[in-house]
Amino acid sequence: MNRLERPLGRGVNRVTGCALGPYQSAVVRIGFAGTWLFFLLRELPHRQELYGPDGPWNWDMAQQLTASNHAFTALMWSDGHVWFEIVYGLALLSSALLLLGWHTRAMSVLFMIGVLSLQNRSIFMGDGGDNVIHLMATYLVFTRCGQVWSLDARRAARARAGAVDRVGPALWWVCGLGLSAVTFMGELGGGWLLFFWGLLLVHGLWWAVGRRAPGSELRGLLDVVANLVHNAGLFVIMFEACLIYATAGWYKIQGSRWQDGTAVYYPLNLDYFSPWPALSDLLSSHGLMVMLVTYGTVVVQVAFPFTLINRRVKNVLLAVMMIEHAVIAVVLGLPFFSLAMIAADAVFLPTSFLRWLGGWAARARSAAVSRIPLSRLPFVGPAQARFGRPDERGAVPEQRLDEQQDGDEGTTARVPSSRA
Repeated sequence: MNRLERPLGRGVNRVTGCALGPYQSAVVRIGFAGTWLFFLLRELPHRQELYGPDGPWNWDMAQQLTASNHAFTALMWSDGHVWFEIVYGLALLSSALLLLGWHTRAMSVLFMIGVLSLQNRSIFMGDGGDNVIHLMATYLVFTRCGQVWSLDARRAARARAGAVDRVGPALWWVCGLGLSAVTFMGELGGGWLLFFWGLLLVHGLWWAVGRRAPGSELRGLLDVVANLVHNAGLFVIMFEACLIYATAGWYKIQGSRWQDGTAVYYPLNLDYFSPWPALSDLLSSHGLMVMLVTYGTVVVQVAFPFTLINRRVKNVLLAVMMIEHAVIAVVLGLPFFSLAMIAADAVFLPTSFLRWLGGWAARARSAAVSRIPLSRLPFVGPAQARFGRPDERGAVPEQRLDEQQDGDEGTTARVPSSRA
């Protein structure tokens, strides 16, 4: 029993003691928020026809459908153009802020509201990529996806140094007032009403205990619950990605065109899926390549869930699937479907690779910023442009030298410590 209890105890401590996969959850957050943001920006000129009152799927038809399937959409609260523009604008804003990791707990909820509101308003406007975004937007609400690569991570570092966050409580107060207004008007059904009020109350309790009793047993219990919910949400995201590939692969096996190796040929010769006709003709003219791609797609999709037990094989197939989706984006003209699937695949990327990728991005950003003259940077004064780049307090090198000398003479000047 002791041999079994030790691994079991370590597993329980790991699941309850920390939020696993911080880099994986962050890259999933960035991937899906960015994909939805770019899609909304591209369809900005056509938004009224896709999801608004000017679309073929009019407001009365959408109201009848949502009344039968009880799907959530804020666009059913009013059929006016102004309300549609407000919801579309909030969807854009929440996507951009979630991408940056600004108050991710609140933004993930608003991001989900934006995705569900638009997609459930016009259900026939989406494709497989929209379905994936639909699911992942809901799962992200339960994850702590702002631990790294986010403005929340910077804010947490400042909080450890004694800074007080005043924007977060104000944001949740605004969300609470909005939810109270919607509840008073009777626009939410029973299930969604409990869901949104539960989220608001849980986050309010989290903030109050963290502010008033940060070292209490109740805060420790809330940490354990938050870690469990995050880890469960991350597991569901991984399971969903495996289910998508397994289902797609096994359904392909049953199709006669996939069995004879010609399935890839037909979409390459459809005008709708041929943004580059010359490239499509070139690929479809090679029968052997078409057959290999057809069979290879089925093999990779069916085999991928089983390769998770072997890290090296999993990483190879993961790279193959990402390359395949990149090719689909270019050849078949499905960029947002491919981006959504690549974002779902990213949950399986190894932590070492993600940390290397983050370090490379940070070095590239630093190199790009260092080439810009200080006088052209925003909020840079003449003294900073003359003496060098400011530190975290905004002090330039000459100021820091003077403060250090004053400190040596017994004054109370503060010298900033180096960052880790």
